[in-house]
Amino acid sequence: MLRKKSEEDKFRRNALNVPEAQARVLACARPGEMELVPILEAAGRILARDVNAPHPFPHFRRSGMDGYAIHSLDTKGCDSDRPVQLEVVDDIPCGSLPSAEVERGMAARIMTGAKVPDEADSVIMLEMTEAFEQEGRRYIRIKREVEAGRNITPAGFELAAGELFMEKGRRIGAGELSVLATFGIHQVPVARKPRVAIFSTGSELLAIDAPLQDGRIRNSNTYMLVQQVREAGGEPYMLEAIEDDLQKARQRVEKAFAEYDIVITTGGVSVGDYDIMAELVREESLELLFNKVTMRPGSVTTAAVKEGKLLFALSGNPGACFVGCELFVRPFIGTMLGLQEPFLPRAQAVLGRTYAKVNNYTRFVRGSLAFEDGRLVAYPAALDESSVMITIKDSDVLIVIPPTNAGVKAGELVDVLLLPGCRL
Repeated sequence: MLRKKSEEDKFRRNALNVPEAQARVLACARPGEMELVPILEAAGRILARDVNAPHPFPHFRRSGMDGYAIHSLDTKGCDSDRPVQLEVVDDIPCGSLPSAEVERGMAARIMTGAKVPDEADSVIMLEMTEAFEQEGRRYIRIKREVEAGRNITPAGFELAAGELFMEKGRRIGAGELSVLATFGIHQVPVARKPRVAIFSTGSELLAIDAPLQDGRIRNSNTYMLVQQVREAGGEPYMLEAIEDDLQKARQRVEKAFAEYDIVITTGGVSVGDYDIMAELVREESLELLFNKVTMRPGSVTTAAVKEGKLLFALSGNPGACFVGCELFVRPFIGTMLGLQEPFLPRAQAVLGRTYAKVNNYTRFVRGSLAFEDGRLVAYPAALDESSVMITIKDSDVLIVIPPTNAGVKAGELVDVLLLPGCRL
């Protein structure tokens, strides 16, 4: 009797649409812990807290030109008929400090980026001066007025002390590293990467280095998922595949929950006799979030939670597995990391080729994006069935095809989700 009820439950699935399913997943996301990493290891990581400027930048007045630091009042009213003559009393290379006081009637030779003497209020370009010597002393001649502040970058011009310059949830790239280094932040506070266990289910799976056998396939989905998790910001761990044995699967999943932050499986979520994950997620030890989503491919995508940790049971079909990971695992990891925008970026494009399939569910069609005649054009992949693997490598977008009884014609506007590596 219990076996019959279990099988009835497996077939009885309440479908959620994609936004509803995503909301259930993200509601379970707990902010990750913070860790400090050396700045050279921070690229690509997510900042775990706001960072404020510990001092103004620049922290001293610096010259924007090679030239001479002067008093602007000394040039008042001068022109080519009434030039001003100033004595040069100092040389200030970049990285050095002024060594003489620049009084009225004096100038200091200065290089770009060097500290401007406190007394000077302008820097005149080298090309606007005439240098000469007289009785062993150096002078310059100026034939035009120079306004106060000319060619001087004031202290705090870019950032004031205490000003927020990098917010929590920002992905760290080359520009961010430059600013962090400028302020001497050599240990960077980042969100700890969630540890993600990944394994496939199915007695038909072969190791990728095993000889090909009739009726069996190599375990390729886990390699795909490892990279997807890595791109999303997680730390993937590929575990040994599970045979179609419910007891073994239960033990392996329990062990993975104990050791990792997220568990992902691929395969075994349909309604067949050997779909062990469909059985496992209905056990009392797990809280089922959903086991059906109104989408193609991957309608059997399943998620469950145990003590705050998520289990994503994805389809064994490579196309569906890929889409399920991008739509649900990626934003969950991103939310744990504190990303400001955890979902795939969305854009609009013109459909480049008619998509004729009738859809009861929203379809996420693999495709490629082009820029033609000043507009974005999305071309559906020729082979987009759930079981098709080969077109994943050639796709840079998922084209969103809403439910339709007539398909979508070429030239119509569609939403597209930009996959990692897509270049608009």
